Amino acid sequence: MMSRRAFTATLAAGAAASLLSTRGMAATQAPTKARNVVLVHGLFADGSCWSEVIARLQAAGLNATAVQNPLTTLPEAVASAERVLARQDGPTVLVGHSFSGMIVTDAGMHPNVSALVYVAARAPDADEDYTALAKTYPTPPASAGIVFDGDEGRLSEQAFLRDFAGDLPEAKAKVLYAVQQPFHKALLAGKTTHAAWRSKPSYYAVSTEDRTINPDLERFMAKRMGAKTIEVKASHLALISHPDEITQLILEAAGQRS
Repeated sequence: MMSRRAFTATLAAGAAASLLSTRGMAATQAPTKARNVVLVHGLFADGSCWSEVIARLQAAGLNATAVQNPLTTLPEAVASAERVLARQDGPTVLVGHSFSGMIVTDAGMHPNVSALVYVAARAPDADEDYTALAKTYPTPPASAGIVFDGDEGRLSEQAFLRDFAGDLPEAKAKVLYAVQQPFHKALLAGKTTHAAWRSKPSYYAVSTEDRTINPDLERFMAKRMGAKTIEVKASHLALISHPDEITQLILEAAGQRS
């Protein structure tokens, strides 16, 4: 007869194996071939930040749609992505940059979503306190550049040019600064209720020169989810400064390349 200690050890080992299996699913599960891509922007931006990637996806024959994230509350932001996902006519790759990784993690449970792509993005677990997780790594410089007008936050011009879009030509970065959309404080208090990366193929692009999210935090989140990961020598805006690499990762998630 198995002793209580041996039974407990066996049970713990089984639970650990189950957890590892769930985490590894994203890395081992092949993506479904998809021709739809939905892209979500994060803080300090709007849907136009995906223009360089969208043009390349369209040239490859894919249907691409950028969500205009309201940046009000997390539930409202998730709902905005879900409405766009519901309009897709088949398997869809859901892509998020920066803060919108929170949205991708939750909205990624939508049945149309076949794979997830994170671009220098938050990738929390269900009900995880992302702020607490981020504090376990050195604070990135951009955080000091956030300014508030009442309940609306934005990035100062100096922080935007230096810490957010540091590898873009200054003239281009200034245009992006001019169209940044302010976010509501309530948005930062939200927690994801699901972690779609636990059950769907996931891909992650780490920005090695990122001054908005710590690159080591990005690496941790990518490894934890078992994502197929690439590293891009880029600022936080790899989707603009390195659109070819980001597009290729999306195409791989869509089963359009080996």
